[in-house]
Amino acid sequence: MTSDPLFYGCLMIKSGDADGQLAGARNTTGNVLRPALQIIKTAPGITCVSGAMLLLTHAPEYGKNGILVMGDVAVTPVPDANQLAQIAVCTAQTAKAVAGIENPKVAMLSFSTKGSAKHEVVDKVVEATKIAKEMAPTLDLDGETQADAALVPEVGASKAPGSSIAGHANVLVFPDLDAGNIGYKLVQRLGKAAAYGPMCQGIAKPVNDLSRGCSADDIVGVVAITAVQCQNN
Repeated sequence: MTSDPLFYGCLMIKSGDADGQLAGARNTTGNVLRPALQIIKTAPGITCVSGAMLLLTHAPEYGKNGILVMGDVAVTPVPDANQLAQIAVCTAQTAKAVAGIENPKVAMLSFSTKGSAKHEVVDKVVEATKIAKEMAPTLDLDGETQADAALVPEVGASKAPGSSIAGHANVLVFPDLDAGNIGYKLVQRLGKAAAYGPMCQGIAKPVNDLSRGCSADDIVGVVAITAVQCQNN
């Protein structure tokens, strides 16, 4: 086991010889997270590990001057309502700690906005929104909402009047991993946004995972993010 650098790094963190770990350029997310979950384990009160992506876009009218944090983009394929609520709270914490977003505005994304469509997957997002508000009563969070209603003020005012996040969201929580992973990569590639992460959430110490399509600049960026997480841990 100690011959595997992924396990060895986690053992170093567990023993106090290291503060965090970054891997993934040549390993799958599962290989990166497995030793972290076995050795370091999850943070108190958290049962669902997830991955957040920091996106620096060229659209300053959205998010916080073009900065958005998205989750889950890497770990849990089909979260239930409780897991989705944990993802929302953790992603908001990441936005505050890493992206400097002092007031995270969290949108629980769906293909429905405030009951415009009826389906069991919409019901899950509605229930997750309720649970997340109970977990973090002071967090500015709302849903279910479509992406345009979350980001565009005039659309938000039309589709979700009275919502504090509609048209002003800077944290986007996807209903499942398909949507999250596809969504961030479309923004990154088609919108030419800088994407840093995934930043693993819910682990007791910072362990971050790179995409195997990462560049040298991506690695440098996530090294800096991991250092910030270590300072805040």
